[in-house]
Order: sequence, then structure tokens, then C-alpha cells
Amino acid sequence: METVSGNLASALRIKPGITAIIGSGGKSTLLKTLGLELMRAGGRVLLCTTTHMLPVAGVPWDGSNRRLDAAPWKPGTSHVPGCTCEACAGMSRGSICQAGVLDPETGKLSSPAEPLDQLAQRFDYVLAEADGSKRLPLKAHAPWEPVVPAGTANVIWLVGASGLSKPINEAVHRPELFCERCGCELTDIATPERVAQVLNAEMQALKLSTARVMLNQVDTLSDPTMADRFEAALGRPVVASSLK
Repeated sequence: METVSGNLASALRIKPGITAIIGSGGKSTLLKTLGLELMRAGGRVLLCTTTHMLPVAGVPWDGSNRRLDAAPWKPGTSHVPGCTCEACAGMSRGSICQAGVLDPETGKLSSPAEPLDQLAQRFDYVLAEADGSKRLPLKAHAPWEPVVPAGTANVIWLVGASGLSKPINEAVHRPELFCERCGCELTDIATPERVAQVLNAEMQALKLSTARVMLNQVDTLSDPTMADRFEAALGRPVVASSLK
């Protein structure tokens, strides 16, 4: 198993275009960390969602409900006078911003008004959160999930290691669906083997066999061998991380 703390784009084999981030256990953190990494490398990066997400702290927002027609913000010019956010610190040659329609009641962004395949023509990388997990480390997908845009170049399937060895009804979003897919009870433990079984079933059903799997939060594991058990049961390479 490959463990990474940096150079995520290389470990996850990120190609230019649309990247859909799905699963649970740190999607928002991965979205920002990967976006800033690509920006520092000189890429033009857009962060967004195909469902709903809280705005990414420290990243300029289009600031309107209109189509994102303006050029993205450039380092060296504060997007707000006096701003000291990470992006405005001018840490790279690239550019970064986020887009979406802001709901003033929830404070969340929904999908941008402009289709993502059109936005991908103006940005090197469009990174999109493509499902929700209610801030739980593990999840099973409902029939309408994930919302992966047409023409997506990369799918990153995130799994939260902090949910391994915990009761399913405490650690899993949509626990009933999880149990249906691995033949267990809500009070049973989310073992690495059960999580891998559900993941494999969903990958086949969703036709996402080319997705790259990342096991995040590995620093929380009381038994480090659970990461290797998960990879062995999954039967495919897994990238391990402890994103903060």
C-alpha cells in the first residue's frame, strides 16, 4: 500500500479535466489540499460540487448566482482588499477559485450554473465533490448517487479509516444499504473486509471500476494492519493518507 503525505496528484494519477471526489472520510479536505497542490504547480483550478457543499475556506468564490464568466482569480491580486487567505498569499504561479450557487439559508454551494464540461474548457482542473456523507467516515450510495459529471477524467473514491472497527450504525452513512450489500446487521462491526465488499459491489454496479481508492485517516487506526486487510480484500491498489 502506498502511503502519501504530499504529491497527491501523482499518487492518484490525476489527469487534466474533471475530477469527481466521492465516498466519505475527508472529501472536502482532499478537495482543498489537491486543489492547492495543483495550483502551486501552475494549474488553473476550479473547486465545486455536483450536489451541495460548504464553501472551501481560504479559496476565492465567484460571489454571485450568475454564470462564472470572469477569468479566475490570479495570485498577486487579492480577491478582497486586504485578504490574507492561503490563495491570496501568492504561493504559486497558477490560479484557483470556487464556483456554485450559494444558498443563504444553509450557507452551502450547489452546482455551478454553467455545466462542468464547459467550465473544464477554461480550467486545467475542475475538482468536484460528487456526493454527501453527513460527515461520517463510511457510506453506502443511494440509487441517485454519486453525481459524476459526463466527461469526468478521474474518479477518486475516499474511505475513512476512522470508521473501521466501529459499529456500522455509528460509522456509516446509509447503514441499511451498507448492510444489504454485505449481508450483516446494523450493530455489526464495519470490518475492513465488509467495507471492501460494499465498495466492490458498488464499483461494479456503478461501472466505476477505474476509480482510484484512497484510504484516509490511517493515523487513527489502533491496528495498522487493518489498512492492509482492506487493500487485500478490495483486490486493488489503495493510496493511504492522513489528510488534515
